[in-house]
Amino acid sequence: MGRKNIVEFVYECEENIKEQLGEVDKISFFNSMKVLTAFHNNKISSSHFEGTTGYGYDDIGRDAIESVYASVFRCEDALVRSQFISGTHALTIAMSAMLRPGDVMLSISGKPYDTLDKVIGIVKNDSSLISYGIKYEQVDLIDGEFDKSEIIKALLKKRVKLITIQRSKGYSTRGSISIDKVEKIIGDIRKVDKEVIIMVDNCYCEFVDYREPTEVGADLVVGSLIKNLGGGIATNGAYICGKKELVELCAERLNVPGQGKEVGPSLGNNKMLLQGLYMAPSVVSASLKTAILMSYVMEKLGYDVEPRYSDKRVDIVQNIIFRNKYKLIDFCKEIQASSAIDSNVSPIPSDMPGYTDQVIMASGSFTQGSSIELSCDGPLREPYIAYMQGSLTYDYGKLAVINVCNKFMEEK
Repeated sequence: MGRKNIVEFVYECEENIKEQLGEVDKISFFNSMKVLTAFHNNKISSSHFEGTTGYGYDDIGRDAIESVYASVFRCEDALVRSQFISGTHALTIAMSAMLRPGDVMLSISGKPYDTLDKVIGIVKNDSSLISYGIKYEQVDLIDGEFDKSEIIKALLKKRVKLITIQRSKGYSTRGSISIDKVEKIIGDIRKVDKEVIIMVDNCYCEFVDYREPTEVGADLVVGSLIKNLGGGIATNGAYICGKKELVELCAERLNVPGQGKEVGPSLGNNKMLLQGLYMAPSVVSASLKTAILMSYVMEKLGYDVEPRYSDKRVDIVQNIIFRNKYKLIDFCKEIQASSAIDSNVSPIPSDMPGYTDQVIMASGSFTQGSSIELSCDGPLREPYIAYMQGSLTYDYGKLAVINVCNKFMEEK
């Protein structure tokens, strides 16, 4: 099939998913209204763009950003800092802040993302939580659903201090967890234990739906700013939002006990963080539309996908299951070739810190490792799944779909 015909094929596919794309637009409009209202209520002005150095005392821009985030997440407080290296770092800070030697942490969505293995101590590490005497247990999902009976049993058996939920699938083969499912299980947990802290890893999930975890009963929610809420503009950082006393504990763990949120210079990043959040609903929308189109097209070409184009979206991640490592590699190469930066570079599988398998990663992005920009990665293990996410605009995403079609139709 010639390139002209491939473009026509993609446009025909797009016509068939109009309903799904329209729903994405509605969610984007709702979340844009939520963000704009938060900016207005917190009286954001150009004076908040100014940054601080040194200790970061009296940083009015930093404080305003955190008030905006608390408004968006409809919670008591927020910690939004460039000092967070990644979402994994923010999760590590939150877990370390909540837990003390002898405490029990329970993951109710199965094993967390690979980069947390050494943080928790699932893979032995002398700096892990387990090495400090913290106990870790997990309850696996059953067919994508929370195992309510096992969760309740674990709560009744011993005093659990912290429950963690990872909404996005990570490198697992399960589906991601909807906000409705999170709301229901939190309700079930609260009937048994009103004191346990419930923390949600929200990476890849922000602004994909109408509500966030803190709006359905979560005590803490954590995410990265080089994913959804950075809007492709933030160049680093992460956030922790939730109950005031818990956020303050996280600030003391990140910074200094006794100083907490009062220190930490913004170093000129305030405008970037505000503008990134402002753009986030539309950028998340572009990512979702790209994912839906890629899902539909790859299914038409005969590949298994998760989620399908018609499924309700929980995060920006699109899985294409190749069951062939060379096809996984080829797909990542096409995504890299469709990127604005380093399009001439060909990604190859390699060892990466925090991962047990070799990983191939396509990320021709303006910010290193940014997952809200068009990117794709996957571990070289069965069943050889490509995890694609992001796209700053839908048009750029559509061009990537066309390039993938050009390659994979040749192989048919």
